[in-house]
Amino acid sequence: MKFNYHFILVTFFIFLGYSSYSQERKILQFSGIVQTVSSGLPVGYTTITNESFRNETYMANNEGFFSFVAHVGDTIRFTSVGYETYKYVIPNVEGDRLSSAIVMTNLIIELPMVTPYPWASIEEFNIAFMNLEVNSDNVIRAKRNMSKESIDAMAAVMPRTADEMHSYNVNENHRGMNNKVINQRYANPLLNPFAWGSLIQQISKGKKGSKSSNF
Repeated sequence: MKFNYHFILVTFFIFLGYSSYSQERKILQFSGIVQTVSSGLPVGYTTITNESFRNETYMANNEGFFSFVAHVGDTIRFTSVGYETYKYVIPNVEGDRLSSAIVMTNLIIELPMVTPYPWASIEEFNIAFMNLEVNSDNVIRAKRNMSKESIDAMAAVMPRTADEMHSYNVNENHRGMNNKVINQRYANPLLNPFAWGSLIQQISKGKKGSKSSNF
């Protein structure tokens, strides 16, 4: 009777441990998408490591989607360049499928402010600036390059820009249209003031001639 009691007790603990182990190691299909916490955009090609199961490594696609087999209670590590490492523990859910959205935080590293100076101090810069010698030849050369003759010579060989060509074409078209209107205006005798003047003179001469013939 004592033997049977111990046998039943050992069997009970073995069954209990097996049941607990089976529950903790429940297998399921873990799927999801990796996104950023700021904009919600997908984090492509994220490295996914199962730390609880031989460090098996997976990778999300270019749209941040992933899917692989894992166990309940596994710790999953998500890493990507420019983002903080994120760890996710798979919970126990009903069924054999789990979908989750993994949100990763952008990694921001603040560097200390640095002010570069070519001199060791402001005082040394002031001394060097005050002792700076300006070459008169450079001043003369700069004035010569900015003279009207030099600028005209450079303008003669430099190609025109698109704005200059556009302005030139607009002005030429406007000048051509004005000349055309003027030529058409003077080609019509009724619109020619010189023709009107000649006509008036002819009429005046005709009136004078008629008066002299009457006398």
